[in-house]
Amino acid sequence: MSDDRDFPSNSDTEPERESEPRPEADGGVTRQEDFPLDISRWVAAIAPIVLLALFVGGFLLATPLAGIQGGGEPLPAVSIDYTTLPDGETIRLHVTNNGPPVEITQVHVNEANWQFDVSSPGDDARLGTGESATVEIPYHWMAGYDYDVAIMTADGVTFGTTIVAAHQSPGITTQILWTLAVIGFFVGIVPVTLGMFWFPFLRTMPRTWLHAVLAFSAGILAFLAVDAGFEAFEVAERVPTYYAGPLLVVLGIVGAVLVVQAIMDWGSGDEPSRLALAYSAALGIGLHNFAEGLAIGSAFAIGRTSLGAFLIVGFMIHNVTEGPVFVAPLAEGDRPALSHFAALGLLAGAPVILGGWIGIATQSPILSALFLAIGVGALLQVVFDIGDLVRSSGSLRAAPNLAGFGIGLFVMYATDLLIVL
Repeated sequence: MSDDRDFPSNSDTEPERESEPRPEADGGVTRQEDFPLDISRWVAAIAPIVLLALFVGGFLLATPLAGIQGGGEPLPAVSIDYTTLPDGETIRLHVTNNGPPVEITQVHVNEANWQFDVSSPGDDARLGTGESATVEIPYHWMAGYDYDVAIMTADGVTFGTTIVAAHQSPGITTQILWTLAVIGFFVGIVPVTLGMFWFPFLRTMPRTWLHAVLAFSAGILAFLAVDAGFEAFEVAERVPTYYAGPLLVVLGIVGAVLVVQAIMDWGSGDEPSRLALAYSAALGIGLHNFAEGLAIGSAFAIGRTSLGAFLIVGFMIHNVTEGPVFVAPLAEGDRPALSHFAALGLLAGAPVILGGWIGIATQSPILSALFLAIGVGALLQVVFDIGDLVRSSGSLRAAPNLAGFGIGLFVMYATDLLIVL
């Protein structure tokens, strides 16, 4: 027989349960004993950061390593990012200081000392760490000849470059911008649009062969990702060491993978729709083509305007295989509105024009490496998504799918030879 005094009611025990863990809306647990002095949890969150800042400041002020440091000074590190030849009487060097502050004291052209003028953030030829400047040399050069140019700092350290087959830089004019737009139209928009014309044929394919086409698309994207990855790390070698070019490339690749995946999950849930997959594929190709446009614009900017018709035709053949990549996921189910196809074509092809315009305005290896890396990450994420789509409807290891993936790699390699040769 129970006694109410020995077994209190539920209402009597409610105050004691308040100290127990309570699940929050975000799945976390708040414990009363975590804040015994009733300190705000925001104060508790920033306290470690404040304490770390105090410890680091005290460490720097105390200079505990002063007794073991040697007497040597860090060596200068100046990079000549690129050169421009605005007219037949001037050579311009665009430089960046990657090391301690330096002062440019001499300039040599073909081993002869020459006059120069430095356009730096300050009023003299001094460059702080990470600062860039333009060194202008009044020198009468002749087209087609090579010129060895070097700068010397106050410490006697010399940094040089070679201008191969000197040619006047065209600068930014309406005619140049129009020429880049025309080239971008033929290199980017035309080939991807022609590739999209395979869409009606893709809709007539059996599912097995359609999945093989999707695997073919994944092979194309995988080749583009690997090719752009090698190019990104190659460009990163020309990035001033102050900005850690290889790490910038890694950050761009990983960041693009995460951002594209987050956008697709946010817009379509855990399983992205076929239309979302098509847009992500077009975005990845567009970023790749943007970097392609940067290269074209940079070539114009430094005077290498010998972009022949054969090179443009090679780009067209190479890029026409990109069209089926982002329309293949739409071949099953209802056909999207024509406006979607127009948007996909512009998203994939038009960035070549924009990249060309930016490339001629600023020949930045940092920008080129970063956009190549972002394109690599976006392409890799689309490859993963296409693999998930094929696996959800069949097997990735099916013979047609493996063959399609391999053919995609081979086709891109073969068409890439048209550009390299």
